[in-house]
Amino acid sequence: MSDRRVSATRFIAAPASEVFALLQDPSKHALFDGSGMVQSSRAGSTRLEMGSRFGMSMRMGPLPYRMSSRVVEFEQDRLIAWAHFGKHRWRYEIAPVEGGCEVTETFDWSTARSPKFIESAGYPKGNLRAIEATLDRLAAMFAASEAPGDDA
Repeated sequence: MSDRRVSATRFIAAPASEVFALLQDPSKHALFDGSGMVQSSRAGSTRLEMGSRFGMSMRMGPLPYRMSSRVVEFEQDRLIAWAHFGKHRWRYEIAPVEGGCEVTETFDWSTARSPKFIESAGYPKGNLRAIEATLDRLAAMFAASEAPGDDA
């Protein structure tokens, strides 16, 4: 395993297909983004699959910017990863387990054009915090849909 990856795994109380459907829809990414940078989706695919291109409106502190990405890894209900011009990847792997699924999010800069820049800028450490927050938000989203009394 490359030392140019950071990841975390979290149990989500939902079927893998439901979690994957959320990840596959870029218009929903701001709902679970733990970095606070994803603002909204722009032009592009509404249901991501291998090779799909999509755009996001982003914000780093007070600075808005746009990001275009392409899906570079894909297995329905199991794996999705995208990369932008820098070639580093954001990957989600989903494994069904009893009562739901385990979701692993990874920031992978082993494929990056400038891995040394990513490291010197401190992105791996910051991205690990954002990954943990993202997984917490995903878990909370699905826990809320399973709240007592919802099936009455």
